[in-house]
Amino acid sequence: MENYPLPKFHFKVEWGGNKVGFSEVSGLDFQTDVIEYRHGDSPEFHKIKMPGMQKYSNVTLKRGTFTEDFDFHEWVNSINMTTVERRDLTISLLNENHEPVVSWKIKNAFPIKWQPSDMKADGNEVAIETLEIAHEGMTLAGR
Repeated sequence: MENYPLPKFHFKVEWGGNKVGFSEVSGLDFQTDVIEYRHGDSPEFHKIKMPGMQKYSNVTLKRGTFTEDFDFHEWVNSINMTTVERRDLTISLLNENHEPVVSWKIKNAFPIKWQPSDMKADGNEVAIETLEIAHEGMTLAGR
């Protein structure tokens, strides 16, 4: 049996018990700031480096626009001054049996940008809407 890398085109997104179909998910990354420090009587003439705060990128979700499906818009409208409906998301890569192989758990996500599809009179594409979300953490889980 050959061992191949996972294809990136077979995935699912879940939030609040709902499975939502998307054509693209991006922004599943983080970085750790570096703290540099040197105390005055160190025999070394350079700073030491240690891990600091972690930063997570915003996650961007894209999907086709459907009639009678305004979940993105309703979630964006839940923003009221400093309050917003936060949701936990699970984004999973699936194997050929439609089972999750690798999953990213997104914590306390909320929308920061919603963009309906652009329109083009001579276009021949599907209408795609985009939702950008901020969140407070991401963990990677295997099977």
